[in-house]
Amino acid sequence: MSYEEKSPTNSAETGPEAFVKSEVFARTFKEGMALVEETANYLDGDGRSASKALSQSAALSYAGASMRLTTQLMQIASWLLVLRAVRDGDMEISEAWEAKYRLAAREPAPKEIQSTKELPSVLLALSAASSQLYSRISRLDADLFSKSEKGEGQQGDAAAQLRTLHEAFGR
Repeated sequence: MSYEEKSPTNSAETGPEAFVKSEVFARTFKEGMALVEETANYLDGDGRSASKALSQSAALSYAGASMRLTTQLMQIASWLLVLRAVRDGDMEISEAWEAKYRLAAREPAPKEIQSTKELPSVLLALSAASSQLYSRISRLDADLFSKSEKGEGQQGDAAAQLRTLHEAFGR
C-alpha cells in the first residue's frame, strides 16, 4: 500500500500533498524526532561519560562518529520539519522542494574513523538507526521530488524561464 492510498484526506490528492497528510509521514516524523531526542540525551549524558573512558584513538573515532551522527540527524529533522510546515500550511509545496531543503548526498566515513571495536554499543546502535532512517527518507525525498518535477511545479519553472528569455531577447 502506497502513502497515497493511506491519505486520510481528499482522494484526488497525490504525490507530496498526499504524503504530508499520510500515516506514513506521521510515523516517520515521530520516529525521526524520537531518534533526535534519544541521541541528544545519550550524547549529553551516558555517551559523554563513556567517551572519557576510551583510548585516544577510540576517542577520536567516537568524536567523528558522533559528529556524523548529529549532522545526519540534523538533516533528517530539517527535512521532516519542512514537510510538517507544508502539511500545516506554513510553507508551499513549491518552496519545500527547492534544492536547499533536499537531503544532501551522504559521503562515506573516512577509514580511520570507521573503526568501531572500542566504540560504545549505544552509539553504534544510534548510528545504525540514524543511517537506516536517513536511507529511507532519502528514498522518499527522491521519489517525491521526481514526481513533483513531472507535475505543476516544473511547468511553473519552465514558464518563468520562457518569460526570462522573452524579456532578454524581446521576442
